[in-house]
Amino acid sequence: MEKGNIRRASATVLLVLFGWLCGMAAAHAEPPVEIVVEDGAGVLDRNRLIPAVESLDFYEPTRVAIVTYRGAAEDNLNDEVLRFARAEHPEWISGDGQKWADGLFIFALDPVGRHVGTYMGEDRKVSLDQREDIQNASKDLLRDAQWTDGTIAGVRRGADLINQPWYRSTAFLVTAWGAGTAAVLGAATWLIVRWRTRTESRKELARGDASYASVSMDLQVTELNAETIPESSRYGSTVLEKHRTFLGKYNRATELSNRAHELTPRAMSRRPNLKLIRSFADASAELDALDDVIADTNALLNRGSAWVSAWDRQLAPFRNDLAALEQMLGKRHAEGGSATAAALRSFRDHSHREIERWSAELADGSIAPETALDRLRDARTHLSELLKNHADTVIAGFARNELEANLMRDEMESAQAGSKAKYGRAYEPSILGTVYPSYYFFSVPTFNAGFNTSVSSVGSARGGDGSTTGYGSSGGSFSGSGSSSNF
Repeated sequence: MEKGNIRRASATVLLVLFGWLCGMAAAHAEPPVEIVVEDGAGVLDRNRLIPAVESLDFYEPTRVAIVTYRGAAEDNLNDEVLRFARAEHPEWISGDGQKWADGLFIFALDPVGRHVGTYMGEDRKVSLDQREDIQNASKDLLRDAQWTDGTIAGVRRGADLINQPWYRSTAFLVTAWGAGTAAVLGAATWLIVRWRTRTESRKELARGDASYASVSMDLQVTELNAETIPESSRYGSTVLEKHRTFLGKYNRATELSNRAHELTPRAMSRRPNLKLIRSFADASAELDALDDVIADTNALLNRGSAWVSAWDRQLAPFRNDLAALEQMLGKRHAEGGSATAAALRSFRDHSHREIERWSAELADGSIAPETALDRLRDARTHLSELLKNHADTVIAGFARNELEANLMRDEMESAQAGSKAKYGRAYEPSILGTVYPSYYFFSVPTFNAGFNTSVSSVGSARGGDGSTTGYGSSGGSFSGSGSSSNF
């Protein structure tokens, strides 16, 4: 009897596995027949988005439409998408005007009002829970203002769920679990985790190898550069302090490299070894950035042959901030017409002229390289103060009470001092970035990260992220499958 049960369970496991794998191969093989991107909000990177969506497989031939627009927290995204479709893409609507067209999947995003929505033709519709599942797949990325990656994640989840075969549905998997498929699912999960870990390990190893090779090739040059950096310089002495630990860190990276390259493909599938490889990659990247700073410090302070390029690299972070100001001030709720916004614009215009003056004086010897770096530091410090003042303006304009204001203020402060994991902060490969800690300057990207997170946090506190399925008063009798929610 026991052997019979084992045979039946084994047969069930094999049948489920065979059906699952064969079904996946047979059904999950239809790339989008058309991709339409209507980026009204101007937040998507088409060069990454379109290839990523093209690589997805749906279960049935599906047209994918991606729509973004700049709205408000109180807007009904469903209504806005329907209004846009009627005006710009009537082919998205069925012949009788009551549903979305067959074969269509729309992913919609409002990065300002903080809404995400999904809409389908009747032959592609899924349950409300599954629509929420698709939206939820994008929300962590959207909350961090990763608009393109969040959109890709949402469309990918849509491809997983739309017209999903019965043998891949949650109900079937639950039933199959009771029929003896626990081993199959466990094995499949185990295999997927190991495959993903191995893939990530290879990616990190390649990153580490590229940085390590660059550092190794320039090792003697880096030592020569360090030997001629004037220790009497305030900037030079601090960079030299970093260099004194350079060889020790290089030896540590070499040790990590050796251990990483000793790993077999099988061993690279284990999470602890991925951590080891990532440590090697991070250590090598840090050294690669530092040897560039050592070279630039030597070239600039000693006015070597490459000093102009070195100076341009010191200016780059400041120039990038100035260039990004207008887009930052153009966001909804960014108080672009305020006095603090005017102060930022005035500072930007003045700074462009100052940069040209500093560079000219540096070229003709009127000022020393150290003086030029002092001026750049002072200008970036002034920009930090102006951004902090503007943050107060934005908070005062958006927050409805002191509780919301404190929440936004905390998010802004956390963004300035925050970690790379949460805010994408990274070491700035410049002389100022080496001499001063990462939180010393308040940059425009940091302001944007804090602004987006604070608005999202307040929006969630106000209205949660419940789904909306109606199309508002302008929808009329339209009843197409779709819903939206906050993030």
